[in-house]
Amino acid sequence: MADILASLRSLMASQSPPLDALLVPSEDYHQSEYVSARDKRREFVSGFTGSAGLALITKNEARLWTDGRYFLQATQQLSDQWKLMRIGEDPPVDAWMSDNLQKEAAIGIDPWCVSVDTAQRWERAFAKKNQKLVQTSTNLIDEIWKNRPPAEINPAVDHPLEFAGRSVAEKLKALREKLSSEKARGIIITTLDEVAWLYNIRGSDVSYSPVVHAFAIVTLNSAFLYLDKRKVSSKVSSSLQANGIEVRQYGAVSSDAAMLASNQLDQATGVNSGQNGVCQNDTCDNDLIWVDPASCCYALFSRLDANKLLLQQSPLALAKALKNPVELDGLKNAHIRDGAAVVQYLVWLDKQMQEIYGASGYFLEGEVTSKKIPETMKLTEVSVSDKLEGFRASKEHFRGLSFPTISSVGPNAAIIHYSPQAKTCAELDPNSIYLFDSGAQYLDGTTDITRTVHFGKPSAHEKACYTSVLKGHIALGNARFPNGTNGYSLDILARIPLWRYGLDYRHGTGHGIGSYLNVHEGPHQISFRPQARNVPLQVSMTVTDEPGYYEDGNFGIRLENVLVIKEADTEFNFGDKGYLSFEHITWAPYQIKLIDLSILTPEEIQWLNRYHLKCREILGPYLDTNEMEWLKKATEPVSA
Repeated sequence: MADILASLRSLMASQSPPLDALLVPSEDYHQSEYVSARDKRREFVSGFTGSAGLALITKNEARLWTDGRYFLQATQQLSDQWKLMRIGEDPPVDAWMSDNLQKEAAIGIDPWCVSVDTAQRWERAFAKKNQKLVQTSTNLIDEIWKNRPPAEINPAVDHPLEFAGRSVAEKLKALREKLSSEKARGIIITTLDEVAWLYNIRGSDVSYSPVVHAFAIVTLNSAFLYLDKRKVSSKVSSSLQANGIEVRQYGAVSSDAAMLASNQLDQATGVNSGQNGVCQNDTCDNDLIWVDPASCCYALFSRLDANKLLLQQSPLALAKALKNPVELDGLKNAHIRDGAAVVQYLVWLDKQMQEIYGASGYFLEGEVTSKKIPETMKLTEVSVSDKLEGFRASKEHFRGLSFPTISSVGPNAAIIHYSPQAKTCAELDPNSIYLFDSGAQYLDGTTDITRTVHFGKPSAHEKACYTSVLKGHIALGNARFPNGTNGYSLDILARIPLWRYGLDYRHGTGHGIGSYLNVHEGPHQISFRPQARNVPLQVSMTVTDEPGYYEDGNFGIRLENVLVIKEADTEFNFGDKGYLSFEHITWAPYQIKLIDLSILTPEEIQWLNRYHLKCREILGPYLDTNEMEWLKKATEPVSA
């Protein structure tokens, strides 16, 4: 690590102008949350493997900013050459740089890896001391990364209408109508899931996300896809051409953005899909280029005329979040198969914990005396998560996991986004809580579920904490709220039962889920963070319900289901607003042994019993006799 920082500082000093600091974000050219191996630049330079964080290297310091999900993990992974900066507790990076770097400092950034919003926020902070953001001509990390993984040539594939539910022609028509209504003549689309959704293509360029490294530009009359052409088969090429989409090399997006700005792109193209267009003559007064400042990289923004930009959220973000009926059916079916895999896993794990470790098991409470287990029989966080993946892989339409499985025992469960590694992970412990947060990619939908279990005798404190999390989970899932309500307003519902005991958690409560796309999808969310105010929750959106509680060094608890927003059948309709509610589409039992039933209200107990009865009915056809017997026992009705 010392060699990496020394090489980097030497390279920074050789730049023109010499750099006083270098910013290394986590994101790739598309502001992706999960990035390919060759784009993990921040991980390479810092050693921190979490999905969110920002590294700053100065002449004599190295600092890493990350959020509450990763405080514990970063503390463990960062060397003593690094200082952890806790987002929400320490000064934000822009304020820190402005206050601590000298006047007229030159701060380097690869403009392809930072969004317009972020770059402009930094520039505003730098103004008071005449500091300047310097766009480097190459990525300095790439220059010192000797064994950087090569680019992979993974094929792009069509996503069939039977799963997509809307044709490319329909999506382009709706997008062009939106452009026209906003007086825009074109849009640059930079996020990978938006490109994939718009053109009904999928790929495997990024682990866990079925996307292709690609940009898109859509004008009122033309459409372009920018990617490595070697990824495009003749079949995919034909379907793209049929929709008036011209395929161009990935790197051409930079020059084409400049041509778009000077209104030359349509004239220069051989493909003109005027029949799909909104403007078919030269009388349009649309003159703006639509760019999403939160996702468009600064490099492309710099090629455009700043006076003729429409800087607002991409219209595809909301369009993608509002699932069509085919996508909703697919998501529901995917979650049923996924729930069956989770139950099969719990049945297997329960048996293993009893046979190998002498645990009392999923249903009974009993202390376990530790005994010597042969190495070949030991269960680890990684070996059991591999088994879970195997159960999922046997299901129809399985295409892989939707994120790295969080399989965590005892103290590791307190690391919110823990990622077990084969060489260092913990062995399962019948006397400790076990939390697993996992999901899969199926052709008909993406899944994400968390359950927390104990195979021995949980303490009264662990039960109280689990039950408080469950109460919050139930309260949010049962909420009814008027149209126009955002996730910021609902977040408190999941926390109130924890707050009663002075407990809380440092992450948001819910995120959208893609339809065979990204497991974390906006633009809406349920969170205490201000951006959760930006978009109201709407019918046919998906959102997770995942409160938790984490006690550093001891245990962690989280429960997560995916919900679909639907119209609520309320007795009244104050203000003619219309009211909304949630429908659970995740099916797997909650462990009764971990619940302190005396803390639950009669209504909560009634909800739990109804949910468990549905688990039986819905999952039954996917389970064998032994698995079904186990599920019946796990879902027996309870009373206070």
